[in-house]
Amino acid sequence: MTDSPHVTVEITDQIGQVTMDRPEKHNAMTPEMAESIATALADLSADDDVRCLVLTGSGGTFNTGADLAGLEGDERDEAVIDSVADPLHASVRTMTSAPKPVVTGINGIVAGGGLGLALASDIAIMSEEARIQYAYPSIGLSGDGGITWLLPRLLGLRRAQRFALLNEGFDAIEAVDAGLVTEAVPGDSFDDRLAEVAAELASGPTKAFGTIRQLLFEGANRSLDDHLRHERDGVTGLTETDDYATGVGTFFEDEEPTFTGH
Repeated sequence: MTDSPHVTVEITDQIGQVTMDRPEKHNAMTPEMAESIATALADLSADDDVRCLVLTGSGGTFNTGADLAGLEGDERDEAVIDSVADPLHASVRTMTSAPKPVVTGINGIVAGGGLGLALASDIAIMSEEARIQYAYPSIGLSGDGGITWLLPRLLGLRRAQRFALLNEGFDAIEAVDAGLVTEAVPGDSFDDRLAEVAAELASGPTKAFGTIRQLLFEGANRSLDDHLRHERDGVTGLTETDDYATGVGTFFEDEEPTFTGH
């Protein structure tokens, strides 16, 4: 897997990390950059040797959405916006459906379309120096990147309405208290904590994690009876995995399991 302009990819110890790297533009996405993010996430999601995905930014910024430079401010911008939104949506779909855990490292400001990328994870680690802003109403737009689907699920409808319509922001502590992100970390220990969480997830029962995240993401859209059937199929299907055999064997021996992801 090769890096693309403004997007770097690194695989280390079964952790696949995608870093958005356009700091001079606050990691704002051009169509090409949005495509590169989507391709990198899809490739890592499909790689059986990768057991955890990480998405973060460089230069003190996570992602500020689409690059607004060159927009005309009228209907001529429809094609330009679509050219960023389509791969952005593909990235969010990959992040929410990947068969392995996904972690976002919110290292700095996140706004607009970047918000969907920041929140479409299982674990969101946020630097205490970062800030989250809805931003779309500032330019007369509504929202994309899955944020109007994610926000009510994370914040509850009433608070999501306030956050979006009043264009309010959250600092890291407020974001944790609201349930928007998982954990706030001092800036000087952010990289270490992000790596620690990713390593813990990468060493876990990957197939079980994949089933758990699928059930959690999709449960709200099913009836209880339908969801119970999916739970049953998931838990019984996992009895065929090596990690299940390892887990049961070490449980009765009072040992820590060493999972392989198979």
